[in-house]
Amino acid sequence: MGSDPLNVAVIIGSTRIGRVCDTVGAWFAAWARRREELAVEVLDLARYAFPGCYPEEATPSMRDFTSAVGGADAFVVITPEYNRSFPASLKQAIDFAYDEWQAKPVGFVSYGSGSAGHYAVEQLRTVFGALHAVTTRDWVGIDLLGDDVDEHGRPRDTDGRVRAVGAMLDQLTWWGHTLREGRRAQPYVS
Repeated sequence: MGSDPLNVAVIIGSTRIGRVCDTVGAWFAAWARRREELAVEVLDLARYAFPGCYPEEATPSMRDFTSAVGGADAFVVITPEYNRSFPASLKQAIDFAYDEWQAKPVGFVSYGSGSAGHYAVEQLRTVFGALHAVTTRDWVGIDLLGDDVDEHGRPRDTDGRVRAVGAMLDQLTWWGHTLREGRRAQPYVS
């Protein structure tokens, strides 16, 4: 599907102190970088100085994030599940961009205590659908209460988890190349 690598932004969605989101994100990014057809960039929301209130004019951090989203062909959102939803920091960042998400695929790696982040993913599917993005069917879920992670919060490379990563990346890559070619052939109409 073309020789240009697919630009994939891995978005670290939690900004909490003591989070494992960055550990889970680094683990996933290492798996994604094994694929030669992908150029992976990690966007850690904790590294952006986003404003507490939505300003009348975009701040430099907001513009930097929106530019990175605009330059990506596909996304993988790393998210915890907080109270059967996803973090406010992630929703705020998603809302800074609009057109930049359109006609691009989004995959998910989620974690939680018992649910493996299922509820967060289902809510994010609705949000990204409203932004005209396509979400992959398969996702990677990690249960923090079981044996899914080691003592440092790093996901264990079980056969099932490696298969889940592969399936999600296969779908993300297919959608990423297909939608990129579609956007090049004709601008997306929302």
